[in-house]
Amino acid sequence: MLTIVALKALGIWVVILVLAIANGVLRESLLTPAFGTPAALLLSGVLLSAIIIGVAYISLPWLHIGHPVHLWLVGLGWLALTLVFEFSFGLWQGKSWPELLEAYTFKDGNIWLVVLVLTALAPYIAAKLRGWV
Repeated sequence: MLTIVALKALGIWVVILVLAIANGVLRESLLTPAFGTPAALLLSGVLLSAIIIGVAYISLPWLHIGHPVHLWLVGLGWLALTLVFEFSFGLWQGKSWPELLEAYTFKDGNIWLVVLVLTALAPYIAAKLRGWV
């Protein structure tokens, strides 16, 4: 049972990853040219947070979990996967550690840390919105 939930949670995270990449493309191609970097980063961060919570809300019944501990485990798993992906992809692109860690400051409207916190909280927030916890 736990393995099935973990595989489903991984599949949901992959959907989130694809949507996050699309969000990044939207930010770089439309939002940044139209509004500038600080506003684009802020808008993109808010949009991505809403996407993650929305995906969690839609997918929660498929996961068949409602116990707070399991919700937290899924959220923390999504957070861990996101961090591994972010740092691995950044290093693969040849970015330095200071460049990678710059995203973890609130410089120029970047709210990436907020997005990460909401990623971890998303399954619990979705369960709350559904009235399950």
